[in-house]
Amino acid sequence: MPARLTDLPSPLPSLEELLDNAHVVSLPMRVKFRGIMERETLLLKGPLGWGEFCPFPEYDDAESSRWLSAALEAGWVGFPPALRDRIPVNATVPAVPAERVPEVLARFGRVDAVKIKVAERGQSLAEDLARVTAVRDALPDAAIRVDANGGWDVVQAVEALGQLSVVGLEYAEQPVPDIEGLAEVRRRLASAGAPVLIAADESVRKESDPLRVARAGAADLIVVKVAPLGGVARALDIVAQAGLPAVVSSALDTSIGIRAGLALAAALPSLPYACGLGTVSLFASDITLDPLVADDGAIRLREAVADPGLLEQYAASAERRDWWLERLRRVHSALASSQEDLFTET
Repeated sequence: MPARLTDLPSPLPSLEELLDNAHVVSLPMRVKFRGIMERETLLLKGPLGWGEFCPFPEYDDAESSRWLSAALEAGWVGFPPALRDRIPVNATVPAVPAERVPEVLARFGRVDAVKIKVAERGQSLAEDLARVTAVRDALPDAAIRVDANGGWDVVQAVEALGQLSVVGLEYAEQPVPDIEGLAEVRRRLASAGAPVLIAADESVRKESDPLRVARAGAADLIVVKVAPLGGVARALDIVAQAGLPAVVSSALDTSIGIRAGLALAAALPSLPYACGLGTVSLFASDITLDPLVADDGAIRLREAVADPGLLEQYAASAERRDWWLERLRRVHSALASSQEDLFTET
């Protein structure tokens, strides 16, 4: 799907403008998540607000261009009108030992839905089952979804979901890496009498064609994240064209990035599932004095403004700041040179 010029400020802000308004921070995590205990991000202040540019270090410049598009939309274009002002969110339980589950859940207050990380490298299905069971014991009435991040193959996924489904699963997110595998897992689960709903995440945001998963009948719902898809406007397009229920989630963002996720959730015509936008609770600190965290199971739609004192307190080292600014230079150059070719046609 090509990036439309209307999704981005035209002309793009100059590199000099971005560099003058860039802040690189490193925020400590409460628990290890995605293998890290520090989350680095580059924040950009635009005329309409703050944007966040935080592709993970392993992402190349082409993939990172979408993240910069989303940051520029937030700071220089603005968000579409909101249809709702409270966004229900799930709690997130990383791949922690089962005995730490109560500690993690306590940070979220009221919890009506929980996403649990499973299939962590180096861990066993027994550990996953213990973690999921601990959540069910703590929250007998909550909706439980598991996220494997593509960590199983088809056989492993069918076996694991067959066992995990005994606690009652709302859905399983990206149990296997590829679209064909997702379709096969759906078929085998249905044949085995364990019809767990399948949600596609990486098979939407990391595919050159984010709609292929829907055409292949490989998922019952899709997980959409603003930054990897290039912004709120583009994510809305993808949801509309996919024709599947959508769950809005985050990419381990600060409140600045969560604000964009809330904008997407607020603008969707239908929001059947709690969103995965409660991840600020996984940080030991945020960069705003009014963090976008859940209150009574939902986040109230409001602006996120970076606090100068927190930006200074959590400023990244000079070496890491230089690394991020150099990355910004490269990605801005790619975006400026070929806006129309950022995404593959669908």
